[in-house]
Amino acid sequence: MKVVLFCGGYGMRMRSGAADDVPKPMAMVGPRPLIWHVMRYYAHFGHREFILCLGYGAHHIKDFFLHYEETTSNDFVLRGGRTELLSTDIADWTITFAQTGVESPIGERLRRVRHHLDGDEMFLANYADVLTDAPLPEMIDNFARRDAGASMMVVPPQSSFHCVDLGEDGLVGGITAVSELPLWENGGYFVLRQEVFDHIPENGDLVADGCAQLAKRGRLVAHRHRGFWKPTDTVKERAALDAAHARGDRPWAVWERDDAGAGATGGRHCAGARA
Repeated sequence: MKVVLFCGGYGMRMRSGAADDVPKPMAMVGPRPLIWHVMRYYAHFGHREFILCLGYGAHHIKDFFLHYEETTSNDFVLRGGRTELLSTDIADWTITFAQTGVESPIGERLRRVRHHLDGDEMFLANYADVLTDAPLPEMIDNFARRDAGASMMVVPPQSSFHCVDLGEDGLVGGITAVSELPLWENGGYFVLRQEVFDHIPENGDLVADGCAQLAKRGRLVAHRHRGFWKPTDTVKERAALDAAHARGDRPWAVWERDDAGAGATGGRHCAGARA
């Protein structure tokens, strides 16, 4: 199944200054950028055809893959001055690089790559800046059985703030952590059918337009996920993921967990083991 990744936004809250023109999906977590971790997640489950919706800072993403260094995250043997890889990350990936405009909303970016989907009934989409350990095959199977136009992964609220219940006299009736409220947030992992294009106008948004219209028609379903899910909207959030990676706390790296007993060739051989 093809995977559409939205990776053309400015990512202003992730930038350290005017000279920093790196798009958010290229922010580093360990030795690899966010977008690599997201793509590695999908590839692990057998989905290795990617369509990158490029925009701001597109040359950074292109350069990363055009000059990709397999030795950064794979074991290898140096013999007679030649490198022999013991495993590989992206050898079986197909990546389409599509310029979708610097200012385009996400819905418009999706519209501009529709022809790359070859009319596939179902496809996957992602913001390319959120890491999770969600069971992707379950998410896809549940949606495939439903008569719906789109599925959105939802997660409990992540805010650390508290909501205050106030009476008209200003007295506080209760205090509740946002994370304990009966609410769900958009988790940024989508399974979509071609039907979604019927509800995204020119320069429209995937969620505010496409998903909202499907919801009104009873055509949007949600996949609840209470496991690991971390966004990277700020420098602090990215730094926390980078620190977790350094200490070996990587729940999003499902390929490491499942390949642990697969031997030296696990990086390539097991990429689709759970598809």
